[in-house]
Parts: sequence; C-alpha cells; structure tokens
Amino acid sequence: MKFDNILDEADGFGRYQIALILLLFIPRITIPCHFLLNNFIAAIPSHHCDISSLDADGILGNLSREERLTVSVPAQEDGTPASCHMFSHPQFHLLMNSSSPSEVAVVQCQNGWEYDNSTFISTLATHFDLVCDKRGLAKASATIFFLGVMAGAVFFGVLCDKYGRRSMLLVSYVSSIVFSVASAFSSNYIMFAAFHFLTGLALTGITNISVVLSVEWVDTKHRTFMGVFGSISWSLGNMLLAGVAYLVTDWRMLIITVTSPLLLATATWWLIPESARWLIASGKAETAYKYLQKCATFNKRQEFTSRVKLESLSTVATMDQQDHSYTYLDLVKTPKLRRLTLFTGIVWYGVASTYYGISLNITGFGLNLYLTHFIYAAIEVPAKILIYFTLDKVGRRVSQSGTLVLTGFCILINIITPTEYWTFRTVIAVLGKGLSEASFTTVFLYTTELYPTVMRQNGLGYTSFMARLGASICPLIMLLEDVWTLLPEVIFCTMAIFSGLIAWLLPETNNARLPETIEDIEETRKKPVYFTTEDQSNVPLKLPISTDTTH
Repeated sequence: MKFDNILDEADGFGRYQIALILLLFIPRITIPCHFLLNNFIAAIPSHHCDISSLDADGILGNLSREERLTVSVPAQEDGTPASCHMFSHPQFHLLMNSSSPSEVAVVQCQNGWEYDNSTFISTLATHFDLVCDKRGLAKASATIFFLGVMAGAVFFGVLCDKYGRRSMLLVSYVSSIVFSVASAFSSNYIMFAAFHFLTGLALTGITNISVVLSVEWVDTKHRTFMGVFGSISWSLGNMLLAGVAYLVTDWRMLIITVTSPLLLATATWWLIPESARWLIASGKAETAYKYLQKCATFNKRQEFTSRVKLESLSTVATMDQQDHSYTYLDLVKTPKLRRLTLFTGIVWYGVASTYYGISLNITGFGLNLYLTHFIYAAIEVPAKILIYFTLDKVGRRVSQSGTLVLTGFCILINIITPTEYWTFRTVIAVLGKGLSEASFTTVFLYTTELYPTVMRQNGLGYTSFMARLGASICPLIMLLEDVWTLLPEVIFCTMAIFSGLIAWLLPETNNARLPETIEDIEETRKKPVYFTTEDQSNVPLKLPISTDTTH
C-alpha cells in the first residue's frame, strides 16, 4: 500500500488542502518583495558633486544655485552635470560661454554628492554614497542577498529532512523577521551586507518548505493546480512590490513594510500541519495518522478511520531503513539519481539566471521604474494560467523545455532587432518575461515530483542552491555591458536555450505516483492506472495497477 492510496481515503484535495495553501499564501507574498527589492532600495538616482560648502561666504555666495553649479561642475554631453567630477577651481567664464575647454582640470568630488530626491527619499546608494567608484557595491547587494539564499538552500535542505518541514518553517519565519529588521537599521554598508545575506538565508526556508508541504499534502491529480495556484502568490507579491515601493520611498521603511506580513504568518503557523509523507518516511506513523485523521475530518471523510488503520500506515513502504539519515551525498551515489541531480542542477541554474537576468534589468522600457516593474510582474499571471493547462496537456518535460527555449529565442530576437523598433522590442521583452516565469513555475512542481520523499527536501535544497548561484551571478554579468553592450543578453540567451535542451533529457512525471524511496528512482518509474470496483459494502475502491513507462 502506498501513501497516495491512503491520502485518497482522506481526500487528497479538499478543504484541508485549500486551507493549507491559503495559510502559506501569506508568507509567500513576502518572498518576491525581498528577492526583487534591490530594484528599489539599491537604485542610484541622478547626482552630482555637493558644492554647498564651496566658498559660500565669498564670490560664489552671490551666485544662484544654477550658476554655482555651472562654474563648479562640468557638464556632460546631454547637458546634465557630471556625476563624479568637479572643477579644481571655479570656471567663471562659463557664465558667459557655455563651452568648457578640454584642458580644464577636474577632480573627484571633494565633499560628497547631492542627489535627486524626486523619486526616492533615500536608497542604499544615497545613504552610504554607493556611487562613482563604489557604484558596483549597489549591484553587489543583490549578489550578497542571493549568496545568502544559496547558503539557505543547503541549510534548510538538510535540516528539513532531518527535523521536519513544520518546525523549520517557524525558524524561517522568525529569523527572516529578525534579520530583515536588523538590516534596515544598519549603520554602515558592511553591517547591512551581513544582515542582508542572513535575510536571504532565512527566506529560503519559506520558499522551499511551502512548496514541498503543498505538494506532499495533495493527490496526484491536483498537484499541478496546487503548484501553479500556490505560485500565484509570487506574481501578486511582485505586483504589490511596485505599489508599495511607489508609496514608501525610504529604503529602511520599505524593508520593514515588505517584511510585515511575516508577523501574521508567524501568528498562524500553529495551524499548519506537518507533512504526513515525511512523518511516515521518518518512522513516525502514529503522528502521521493523527494528521491524516484531521485531514479526513476537515474534508468530511468520516469513513477514513474505519477504512485505514494505524497498522496500515506502519506497513507503507517508504524507506529501506527507517533509521537511515540521508545527506546530499546520497544524491550522487546511485546512477539514475546522479543523472537526475546533474540535469536538474543545470535546468535550475538556467531558469534562475534567465528570470533574474530579465527581472533585474527594468530600465529598457522608457517608462518609469514602478510601471516597468508592474508590467513585468503582471505578465506573470497569464503566463501561469497558460502553463497550468499545458502542464497536464503536454506534460512537465515539454513545458519545461519549451518555455526555456522560447525565452532564449525572445532574448535572441531583441539582440538582433535594432533599438529604433522599441515597440516591437518591448512586446518581445514582456513575452520573454512571461515565458521565463512559466519556466520557473514549472521547475518547482517538476522537481518536487522527480525526487523521492526521503530525498525531496535535499533535492530541492540542492537545486535551489544552483538557482541562487545563477541569480547571484546575474548582477555581475550585467556589469559586462561595459565590455560589450550586448554581452549580458548573449550569455542569458545561451544559458536559456542550453538548459531548455537539458530539460528534455529528464523523465516525464505527469500523473505519475510520487517516488518514495531511492529504489523507486533506480527502478523503472511506475505509472499508476486506477480502476474502480465495489467491495462488499458497495463502497468504491481505487485499486492501483502499475504499468511501465519509459523515461
């Protein structure tokens, strides 16, 4: 008897599962707000050297602000003041002659910078003066965050399989709140970077555990709905971020505001159940039975206790050794699991690299920052609805491979299209963003179905590590535009197409039973086909017949 059969008796998709996904909806809205927060808190507004203290009581004091700026700061080609340099001495002749001789000596800003506060009251760049030669530190803050997410994938991957999903979810809630607030009150950039790293580490637990819990409590037929509907929280949170950032333009308050939903999530944590699959796999059948009874009662399956006994849970074959502790090394010990580990790692790297390569570059629309971010977020909703139908119609493998390859082609089209065709380029860019989100939605669901229960959190931890590696490198790849403007796009395009082709080598999991043990992976995957019969009480029973499917 397999767990899927037992879950069917308790109703694998009822009010209990809907309540679970709604409880997890609250913290999951926070995730995109933090993951894409760098678009706003690290924004660099226009700036020039601060000249307020230059000879204020002398000759310059008699000039207007515009005149003082003219004689103190050189103008760029577009007529705006230079961002990082000033004249070594005031150039009064510029008041009569707009041209500046090339031999005039300039120096770096001596007294700090003056920033345009029309869009942002305060950002990391304005607060810590991360401009000019320190400009790279602003983009590096995103890399630091994703390095934390990468470390968190390993950290929570190990502990969740050892101590359970539910307890580690609470750890993630509380630590995310503490580290986020601490980063908002940082007194220097080093302190901010440290707590920003720890925030990324803590938030990873929410990302991974919520997905695993959702999938492990739902039956095979509704896994697609659970995975896609749950991911809608990302898109809503992403759109919400644009509105919140528009209203809250101080970077400290913005961090605190987007973290606040976690307070409600912590207050409702006690309502979230532990994964019954994990409890059985860990030899805790009695506790699993109590949760399954609650599920059956909530779903109005009163006959559950008469049809499924505690003893039947003890016979569920989920582990070859109940006391065996699995580690990341087990991912590469057996041939098929090793192959699966290699391919899923490449796919996740490509998915994340492409998605964040597009999402963190929101300056190409010619629109303001907030509207661009909102458009990029809004396109994700129809993309998720479309992928919901294709996942079941054409399968996981085709959906994963297709969305990645098409994303790559969208980037390629924009590479070869002249910039004057901005309307066409904008449409293609939005389409590519939607496809990249569809590939991300697919990969979460696909991965949870590929790995066995005993290694599922470790597998998701490893793949999340690879994804965050790709995400953390994205801001650094964007700096390569100084070498060649199109180089970042070429890299993202190549990675998308390559990882899409690798995804084609993965096995199909559509309507297949979730693997429980490593042996389920190494043996030919079985696809359950159900027929209905009647027992002596005329109660329909679902009896599984396994048929081989190639992969």
